[in-house]
Amino acid sequence: MPRAPSALFDRIPPLLPAGAGDLPQPFVYDQSPRALREKVVAYTAKRYVDMMYVSGLDRATADRHFRPRASGRSGGLGDEPVVAAEQAAVQAAFGMGRIAVVTDDADCRATVTWDDPAFGGPVVGHAIARPGYGGIVLGRHVEPAFEAGPVRRAPVDRNRPWPLGDGGAAPGRNRGPAALEAAIDRLFASSTGAYGLLVATPDGIVAERYSAHGAPDRPTPSFSMTKAVTGTIIGRMVHEGWLNSVYDPAPAPLWRDPRTIHHLITIDDLMRMRSGLAFPAVDGDGRSSVIFENSFVYYDGEDAFDTAQRAIVATRPGAVYRYINTGLNVLGAVIRDRIERRGLPYHETVYGLLADRIGMASYQHSADRMGNFVGSGSGFATLRDYARFGMLYIQDGMWDGERILPEGWADYALTSTHFGNHYAGCFRTNLDRQFPSLPVDTVWASGASEQKVMMLRPQRMVIAVANETDHAFDLKALDAVAVAAIAAVEGGSARAVAAQ
Repeated sequence: MPRAPSALFDRIPPLLPAGAGDLPQPFVYDQSPRALREKVVAYTAKRYVDMMYVSGLDRATADRHFRPRASGRSGGLGDEPVVAAEQAAVQAAFGMGRIAVVTDDADCRATVTWDDPAFGGPVVGHAIARPGYGGIVLGRHVEPAFEAGPVRRAPVDRNRPWPLGDGGAAPGRNRGPAALEAAIDRLFASSTGAYGLLVATPDGIVAERYSAHGAPDRPTPSFSMTKAVTGTIIGRMVHEGWLNSVYDPAPAPLWRDPRTIHHLITIDDLMRMRSGLAFPAVDGDGRSSVIFENSFVYYDGEDAFDTAQRAIVATRPGAVYRYINTGLNVLGAVIRDRIERRGLPYHETVYGLLADRIGMASYQHSADRMGNFVGSGSGFATLRDYARFGMLYIQDGMWDGERILPEGWADYALTSTHFGNHYAGCFRTNLDRQFPSLPVDTVWASGASEQKVMMLRPQRMVIAVANETDHAFDLKALDAVAVAAIAAVEGGSARAVAAQ
């Protein structure tokens, strides 16, 4: 017998786009004590494979560099998480030898075990590194859920002039004027985790310096600088006609139903941290909350793109700035969907769209356990290749005489979203005067431990700095380096170095 019309549910057949599917079920974030410990060991494993098998440090150096990091309850809309107690507990566990790190050079693998009989059974986390896929966090899983086969990359002729190549000169031997070198000396003296620093213009390298643990050919971690790479790939897709406009609703694969509130989120909202996305969370006592972070892409063996699309919308899209990783992984899902809809190989096309197009041969984009290139962070490159990325913006999206970003894209991506908010389109600006001696229009791609690609567009200058994870970095000294670099560039030293 036919069911009577319901007074509670809309029975009107919706006109949905093909393949819309069901509404995405929310991902519920587990903040139980065991889950938080799982994040600690998985993150530790990821850091070791990053240091040893991507950046190429030996085990002894990795041990000296590693800083334990706790995982605690995430923050809400207006508060930052407080993890002091959890951090003390993790450091104590390392000090007592309860957290053990085993590395396997043959398999480029790290396995971390937290053994605490008072807590329960051992907590184990895994990570591996594979060429082209960076460091892959596996969490409690032992193997990735995809075949990490070879990724074909375009060859680079390093003999071409800078920035297309290295000009035939060996990297790492460029020294700037005395005042700039003195400022760099002070930076390295007060930033013991620094891998290196490079100052360049399109005309040549102004200055280049590496620490004892740095090297010209060493790929170093970028963390959230990778957001700028993801945003720039979006720009490439707009330029190629694969996307129409950043002001269109974000065409995420799980957001095809136009009736959902997710359909109000634009690509621009995702790039500028205004999406309103959040997650329901439950702790070990069954208490629930709404959190505005998804750092589990660095701590767990989750599907970064699937979980990001299953976020709830907690604030009106476009209304509230909240720095989170979720939106960039939705953009990652959009990128993968646009590539695979064209029948193209995903991993090779991601590199081909940007990194290989501008000669960033050292760049590696870390994948998650499912093979997604994590959109929010965890890329690696040498300083020269980071600088090449900055050069693309200094040159207004032009590369080797060809426009590869839409006209006006650099202005769009490098302009603050709101007055009083220094965040732009996956970049940061100097609107809040973090660098008090530099112009307000100074911009940079920013990583979690002060990794930066700084761009001073009036001087057509890029400063790239690499720093070890969770090591202090002297931003006041970097401010002074930038001032000295401006003086060097305006004095013509870049052209002099380029001619050497």
